[in-house]
Amino acid sequence: MKTLQKSIGTSIPLGAIYTTKKDGTVIGEYTDLPEFAKFCKKAGFTLLQLLPVNDTGTQSSPYSGLSAFALHPIFIDIKAVAEFEGLYKSDSNFKKEYDKMIKDFPYSPTGRYKYQGILDAKTSLLRKLYETTEVAKTGEADEALAKWIKKNPWILSYAVYKNLKVKYNQASWKEWKKEDQLLPAKEIKARWNDKKMAKDHLFFAWVQMVAGDQFKKATDAVKKAGIILKGDMPILMNEDSCDAWSEPDIFNHNLRAGSPVDGENPTGQNWGFPTYDWENLKARKYDWWINRLKNAEQYYGAYRLDHILGFFRIWAIPARDTTAVLGHTVPYVPMSRTDLHNIGFDDGRIRWLSQPHVHTGLIEDITWNHQTATAILSKFMDRIGNEELWLFKSTITGDKDIYESDLSAFCEGDAQQRCKDALSKAWQNRCLIEVTPDHFVPVWTYYTSTAWGSLNDGEKGALKGLMEGKEWEQNKLWETQSDEILSTLTNSVDMVPCGEDLGAELPCLPHVMEKNGILGLRVSRWTRRWKEGGQPYVPLNEVTYLSVTTTSVHDSTTVRQWWQEDRGGSSLFVRTNPWAFGIDGFDQGRINEIANAQFSPEIAEGYLKGVATANSVWIINPLQDYMAMEKKYWTADSNAERVNVPGSVNDFNWTYRMPVTVEELEKDDSLINKIKGIVALHK
Repeated sequence: MKTLQKSIGTSIPLGAIYTTKKDGTVIGEYTDLPEFAKFCKKAGFTLLQLLPVNDTGTQSSPYSGLSAFALHPIFIDIKAVAEFEGLYKSDSNFKKEYDKMIKDFPYSPTGRYKYQGILDAKTSLLRKLYETTEVAKTGEADEALAKWIKKNPWILSYAVYKNLKVKYNQASWKEWKKEDQLLPAKEIKARWNDKKMAKDHLFFAWVQMVAGDQFKKATDAVKKAGIILKGDMPILMNEDSCDAWSEPDIFNHNLRAGSPVDGENPTGQNWGFPTYDWENLKARKYDWWINRLKNAEQYYGAYRLDHILGFFRIWAIPARDTTAVLGHTVPYVPMSRTDLHNIGFDDGRIRWLSQPHVHTGLIEDITWNHQTATAILSKFMDRIGNEELWLFKSTITGDKDIYESDLSAFCEGDAQQRCKDALSKAWQNRCLIEVTPDHFVPVWTYYTSTAWGSLNDGEKGALKGLMEGKEWEQNKLWETQSDEILSTLTNSVDMVPCGEDLGAELPCLPHVMEKNGILGLRVSRWTRRWKEGGQPYVPLNEVTYLSVTTTSVHDSTTVRQWWQEDRGGSSLFVRTNPWAFGIDGFDQGRINEIANAQFSPEIAEGYLKGVATANSVWIINPLQDYMAMEKKYWTADSNAERVNVPGSVNDFNWTYRMPVTVEELEKDDSLINKIKGIVALHK
């Protein structure tokens, strides 16, 4: 484990950086990092955190990667490409196209950047620049590119995959012709070696070499400035990714990752990403993950493992389900049919617990016709003898089978949707899930099921006791798995490991993270003792040392918006830490005044000062929260300062731009002096 110094810094999405250079008006680019590092150094920061910068294709979310290795071409500085100057001067059409990009995507201090338009424009420009190279003219890699390809063997599958994406107009590989889906490694290599396709494949290799060169020079400059650059490693891969296509054995395509039901998500969250097949990864000695980390190490000094809980256990959802209600943890310790027999449940009772029993009246109450109701039920279910009870057919594997069916022959209008909704809800109504034949796990919300409600107290006690015993066994299983994986990964590179462990309450998690030197994440507004009366804040000097404290994260509101919307939480912070706002702890009048005050630059500074005293070894706050100390940088609507609003898909998310140039921030002595004062408190 590395010996770490207490350090403080800032975080920003790369695309948000805004500099005075001409390209900088369109989107933040790799070459903007050195200028931003100058500001960081002047302010006293020694840490800089970025969101993921991997290729995400048509998705603006940096957590929807199309590749675990490839960099995003949208961040390439077109003017910095070696072939740019000559082509710009000699080709009027290229000049017009480049100038049009600058004109069409101007910087707006209150707007967002236009992700797809910029990506399309840059892709076209890069293609034209590539056409001028000897590589494009000959269809053969020159010495520099050949050397780069040898060093980056992942490029073979990525280039073949990207070329197929172009062929199919960016459609998911699952929609391609069968002959192009899930190609074996030999076939991928054969296609790479196909002379007729060489020029097109080498284009994607050339683009990645250009991106890698720009990013490496930029990150070297950040390191030279004495700043540790922290990267972000999403744990999951998009199901449409190159990795899921070319390395299918390391994923389980029958399951999707997500999170279970909670107060804010009554049906849980289904993220749509395939889970990992850890057994196959283990057999490969976790080579894919190690190669991924080693690839990142050339740029970063630290890395954040997103959703580190997934290395312990993942919430796995059947691919044919739309919700996460019938998900379960993987790995898991099941209850066997024999276990259930031993506590008094015969096969009939086990069927009652694990298979929804649907009464004809469920659908008849919608159709008002018994014959129509039985016809609809017969599409999905089998009748139990002559009873008015039905069981789902074995061919129904998820509620997608229900929603994708055509019921127009039986009912019209919203009756169809009501029938489907009713059947989908019935599909979820079970106490146990038979994951494999004769092996069961409890539904997360088993206690709300009809079957559970029908049990007597003795039966409930016996079943709950069995569940709790398996839960204890699962915790040992999760500890063993996570320790093996994380120790292998953290020992494979010299970067400082960090883990996003928000909301994780596994008993084994703190021990495994500490054992492997992984810094946890503490969001100041959420670092509270939630189960205690009044839900007090954890004293700042008691925050876990091996952690990164932050004021906000990319999925949350900024401090400014939080202060406006959560007056209870912000008021409690003031009452808990009055000194941070320059208040004597006994001056209740002044405490009440600040606790009830509207947000201001002074409050922003006080809050940041308080957070700076947290016991965490590192503190990394978003740039927006630092800029809140100067009102001139506020947007009219505080929501405009957010990076992402979870649960929504739109052009707003992930396209934030800082409201001022980096160069202007470097000259802002007032802001810089305030930041220096905050940095000095983290000792």
